[in-house]
Amino acid sequence: MTVWGTDVNADLAARLAARERELERLKAELAVWRAASAAEPVRSDADFTSVSGRAVEPLYTAADRPADEQARLGLAGDFPYTRGIHRTMYRGRLWTMRQFAGFGTAGDTNARYKFLLERGQTGLSVAFDFPTLMGYDSDHPRSEGEVGKCGVAISSLADMETLFDGIPLDRVSTSMTINGPAAMLFCFYVAAAERQGVPIAQLQGTIQNDILKEYMAQHAWIYPAEPALKIIVDLFEWAAEHTPKWNTISISGYHIREAGATAAQELAFTLANGFCYVEHGVARGLDVDLFAPRLSFFWDVHNDFFEEIAKLRAARRIWARHVRERYGARDPRSWKMRFHCQTAGVTLTAQQPHNNVVRVAYQALAAVLGGTQSLHTNALDETLALPTEESVRIALRTQQILAHESGAADTADPFAGSYFVEALTDEIEEAAQALIAEIEAQGGVVRAIENGWFQRQIAHSSMRFQAEVEQDRRTIVGVNDFVEEAEAPVEILRVGDAAERTQRDRLARVRAGRDAALVERRLEALRAAAAEDRNIIPAMLDCARAYCTLFEIRHVLEEIYGSYREPVFF
Repeated sequence: MTVWGTDVNADLAARLAARERELERLKAELAVWRAASAAEPVRSDADFTSVSGRAVEPLYTAADRPADEQARLGLAGDFPYTRGIHRTMYRGRLWTMRQFAGFGTAGDTNARYKFLLERGQTGLSVAFDFPTLMGYDSDHPRSEGEVGKCGVAISSLADMETLFDGIPLDRVSTSMTINGPAAMLFCFYVAAAERQGVPIAQLQGTIQNDILKEYMAQHAWIYPAEPALKIIVDLFEWAAEHTPKWNTISISGYHIREAGATAAQELAFTLANGFCYVEHGVARGLDVDLFAPRLSFFWDVHNDFFEEIAKLRAARRIWARHVRERYGARDPRSWKMRFHCQTAGVTLTAQQPHNNVVRVAYQALAAVLGGTQSLHTNALDETLALPTEESVRIALRTQQILAHESGAADTADPFAGSYFVEALTDEIEEAAQALIAEIEAQGGVVRAIENGWFQRQIAHSSMRFQAEVEQDRRTIVGVNDFVEEAEAPVEILRVGDAAERTQRDRLARVRAGRDAALVERRLEALRAAAAEDRNIIPAMLDCARAYCTLFEIRHVLEEIYGSYREPVFF
């Protein structure tokens, strides 16, 4: 045995020495190459940095790779999942094609869902209007002029029933992008499934439910941070028992990136939020493996093709290591980061909008090469209005061509081993880890939100990018270069005021037809559950079943929890 061990050690030492000699030879060769290339002309109008402002080297080689590359990479489906969370990836199952959609009334949006499903969409994604996002009924004074304009109006169980009329909730997965009143909309959805006769344990889908990024970037909040986090953990606890196939949160970097963050900031801020949710669940006394398998993520896919692929690969690696080593998760399902991607709305241009088809196509390709489980492709006209049927069909066909014609779905992590992509993955991981450490030094996520640290970081990155565009140091095709003097207008979807009138009439009928005494009892039970610091989901679900409205539920909880007011940071 000693001889065998000695031989192995000698062989390993010889291979390491050979690698070092090869690296030294390569470095010498690179030095000569760099000296020669310095004399070559480069484009004077080019800024060789990523969208995030990170310098891009002219050439990447084995010298940019760590000695333990294979150990860091692993295989698809193996910890730390750099190469993907499934062994067969898309050879086993394609990503879910989930187009984000919603406008006007529940009936209007129901028709759009059926249009998409008939054309091959494989999952639903609900876009709510702004009053719903803020927890207001369609007939509330603050809703005037906004009902159904940027999404669908949902004010009670009656609207949710109409939204999914004729769509079997035991056979389709649904994503709902909502945060402040997320638990309320989830309860409407569960109650609608019950009305369909669907066992709620069969429900599959995701509720975004990520309040921390609202304080950082999107601003659709209701309650202060700690009560809002309490409601989120209530949902973790309740859903683990009653809707075990449902993702109870979609921890979102999308809106952080859309607000102007860099790729590394999107990664770090989103992961820090995820860790914060885990810590609150554990503090409740929940076993991390009870709820962590149902945590999901949502990433923006921006213009820088290689940076986005590297970001997604690094995200899986950081999450896996932290959840296993820091939080003690034992179930591999807890280690695996499952995520949805959306192409970057902020990159769409009103000028020459047909160019957006191209932008969306390569952003979608980056998401697939980065290993997404679900994908939304933006429509070409979404910078102007909600998409038309024609533009949303092109967006869906983009995914279908990518899946069935491009070959991108044939092998797992095809860029693995690329000097450039591997160096980028390491670099973004290191930058994100440094930012996570800085957040912890601030006292954690909630404290950094309260003192405005996140908001300032995002604002500074946004200003840097905007300055680059305005100073013509970064080209946006059709905006600051390759401009057309005269452009033909594109047809857009116009949502009028009829939805608001319809919703007001509908709400009046709902209130007149429900059991008013039952509504009062259910709302009082919810108030008591909140005041006594109990899990409020059972009482909230009872309110939904009794056709309590969205604002009625919001208002009762606001009396107990208060409302959030953002401090002035600038």
